[in-house]
Amino acid sequence: MSTPVLTCHDVTKEFGSKVAIDGVTLAIEPGEVVGFVGPNGAGKSTTIRLIMGLTRPTSGTVSLGVDRSEIGYCPGELRLDDQLTVGHTLRTWEVLRGGVDPTWVEALTSRFGLDTKRRVRALSTGNRRKLGLVGAFMARPSFLVLDEPTNGLDPLMQEVFATTLREALDNGATVLLSSHILAEVQHIATRVVALRDGRVVADAPLTSFTAVRTVDVLVDASSSPPDFTSLEGADKVRVRGNRVTFEWTGDPNLLVDKLRKYQLTALTVGEPDLEATLRSYYRAV
Repeated sequence: MSTPVLTCHDVTKEFGSKVAIDGVTLAIEPGEVVGFVGPNGAGKSTTIRLIMGLTRPTSGTVSLGVDRSEIGYCPGELRLDDQLTVGHTLRTWEVLRGGVDPTWVEALTSRFGLDTKRRVRALSTGNRRKLGLVGAFMARPSFLVLDEPTNGLDPLMQEVFATTLREALDNGATVLLSSHILAEVQHIATRVVALRDGRVVADAPLTSFTAVRTVDVLVDASSSPPDFTSLEGADKVRVRGNRVTFEWTGDPNLLVDKLRKYQLTALTVGEPDLEATLRSYYRAV
């Protein structure tokens, strides 16, 4: 049995009287791509800082199954020396990390469109983010911890990031990706962990969250709408005249088979929507 890349056990972090992280338990296995999601203030960045050893838990334990030199980290808030150039910053990181291939760093710098002669203080938010991403990928890490990695990037650079991440995954990397762009998580993650008010409120394979589809059915006007509330797999059924809308969990082909006995004039089955599914987890209970 493989050793988890990361294990958090009953981790709590308090800032004075405020409980920012409340009993988080989490394990990430080698090769997993974990989407770490939640509303603003849920505690995602604080949890990542705990994982990276930048702050200590009030209680509980955080343990890594890889050496810290094998971690590529891009923080949500980059703190850089504004007096340095991009090139000087990268060379400093290369020395600190050790064993970095300069040719690969040069390729990353070119790929992300960074000017190595430019001073950090002159960089836009997007270019600072690019610099942080080059730093995260530069040592070809086995474990990537990415906090809002595409924040400030234009669509072209978002695709460059996605390509670079896919290359890392092809080389066996494990990923913890925190993002408020749920479409990004849906395209990359194999598992989703949702945080709300410092607690884990959902932790399951991505397929569990994207199994729900919105179905819109138009029934023949000459017949009464069937009672879809008794249809196994249907939820949140709404009837408006001869139109019936509901949420369906499961195989859409099975749904079509179930609907054959009804007089339908139109049927629309929406694409799986991670955002719609997670909305219920974000609401207070």
